[in-house]
Amino acid sequence: MNYQTSPRCLKQSSLELLQEYKQFPCQSIRNQIVQLNRGLVRKEVHHWIKQCSESYDDLLQVGCIGLIQAIERFDLTKGCAFSSFAVPYIRGEILHYLRDKSSLIRVPRHYLKLKRQGSKVVAQLQEKLHRKPTDLEIANTLGISVEQWNQVKLAEKNSSVLSLDATFNDEFEDQKSLVELIVDPNYNDFKTAHEDKIDLEMALLKLKEKNRYILELVFFKNLTYKEVAKHLGISMITVHRRIKQSLKDLKVMLTSWETLV
Repeated sequence: MNYQTSPRCLKQSSLELLQEYKQFPCQSIRNQIVQLNRGLVRKEVHHWIKQCSESYDDLLQVGCIGLIQAIERFDLTKGCAFSSFAVPYIRGEILHYLRDKSSLIRVPRHYLKLKRQGSKVVAQLQEKLHRKPTDLEIANTLGISVEQWNQVKLAEKNSSVLSLDATFNDEFEDQKSLVELIVDPNYNDFKTAHEDKIDLEMALLKLKEKNRYILELVFFKNLTYKEVAKHLGISMITVHRRIKQSLKDLKVMLTSWETLV
């Protein structure tokens, strides 16, 4: 059968092949569905190729695995467009690959060197003092400022994602988690919570460093607004305003990604 490639014919051809595949599952039909919808994978790959060092062909291959998963799990009775159903699987597979392949944030080389030296210093001081050394003692031994040592620790911590399920105490609102504040619970039933979290983790990495640091202090270290304000030398209102702006920025980024679906 010669399937045309106009959007309307593509949608109809995909639907016909999916119906045929559900009745008579075989690799040849599945391959035809993959070829028809390969454009979904290419579009997603083009989005992520600018943000990583992986090759186009590798991401394309990984994205096709996600497309195959979508084909296997697609339910014709749900009334959902296959393209809308497939994109989260393609994106999720690519993001899993990127997360497993390398750290999402590259820590500067001199920070890594200081962190290795710091680990040795901590062990030496702990043995000498018979207690856990303070940041000031560690920094003095390394010959750097406390602020520099805190930046080294923060850089290492930022090489992994925040705890998205952690709750925080907001002096202005009720206790909530970061996922609850960002992810729309009414957004597309087929998009799983796990996929939402992957998108959110990626969006967090795009925030301004100072705003992401505030989110880390509040959500990851569970500090109150008052404690964060004191730590940074700013007012509680400023902390609250920056968190509000960060949440707004995250929503904008996530919304722009959802338009790909």
